[in-house]
Amino acid sequence: MWIKIIVCFIAGAGAGLGTGFAGMSAAAVITPMLVTFLGLPAYEAVGIALASDVLASAVSAYTYGKNRNLDIKNGLIMMAMVLVFTMLGSFVSSKVPNTAMGNFSVVMTLILGIKFIVKPVMTTKEKMLSESAKKRVIQSLIAGSLIGFICGFVGAGGGMMMLLILTAVLGYELKTAVGTSVFIMTFTALVGSASHFAIGGAPDWFVLALCVASTFVWARIAAVIANRAKPVTLNRATGVILIVLSAAVLIVNIFV
Repeated sequence: MWIKIIVCFIAGAGAGLGTGFAGMSAAAVITPMLVTFLGLPAYEAVGIALASDVLASAVSAYTYGKNRNLDIKNGLIMMAMVLVFTMLGSFVSSKVPNTAMGNFSVVMTLILGIKFIVKPVMTTKEKMLSESAKKRVIQSLIAGSLIGFICGFVGAGGGMMMLLILTAVLGYELKTAVGTSVFIMTFTALVGSASHFAIGGAPDWFVLALCVASTFVWARIAAVIANRAKPVTLNRATGVILIVLSAAVLIVNIFV
C-alpha cells in the first residue's frame, strides 16, 4: 500500500511539473514508473497516465488561459488534425515492420530541454500575433497533421512534438505554446484514456486516483509559477525539468 502511494506521488509530481511547465505528456513519466515499480501491464499504465493527463492538462490550460497565454482558435484546428492524423499514422505504422522506437519521446524530451537552456525561446507575444490570421490557420493545419501522424506512427511524443513545432516552426511565444499544447492534450488524453479503458477494462482504481490527484496538484502549482515567471527564467526552468525528467525515465528504462 505504502509503495503504491509513494510511487504514484513521485510519478504524479514529475508528470505534473512536466505538464504545467512544458506541456509534457504525463505518459512519459507515469507509464515507466507504474510498469517498473508496481508491475502494472503497460497498456493499463498508459491508460492511467492518459487519464492523469486529462485533469492536469485541463487545469494547466485554464491557468494559461486565465493569463491570456492560450490560442484557442488555432488550438482547436490543430487538435482536429492531430486526432485525424494520429489514427492515420497508427494505421500506416501497423503496415510497416520494425517501426517501434521505445525511447523516442524521452530522447526528444532531453534534446528539447537542452535546447531551451542553450537557445531560449524569446519570441514576444506581439511578434507572434503580427502574423496574419490566414497564415496561422494554414500553419495550424499543417502542424496538426505532422504532429498527429508522427505520434500515431511512433506511438509517443505528442506533448513534446507540439511544443517543439509551436515554438520552433510556428514562432509561438513560450507561454502561449505551452498553454495551447496543454489545451489540445486535454482532449486527446481524454479520447486516449477512454479508448484504453474501453478496450483493456477497468484499471487499478486506487492507483488511478493517486496518480490523477498528484498530477493535478503539481500541474496546477507548475502552471501558476510558469505564468508568473520571466521568459528567460521560464526557458531555463523548463529546460532543467525536461532534462531531469527525461534522464530519470531513461535510467528507469535501462537499469531498473
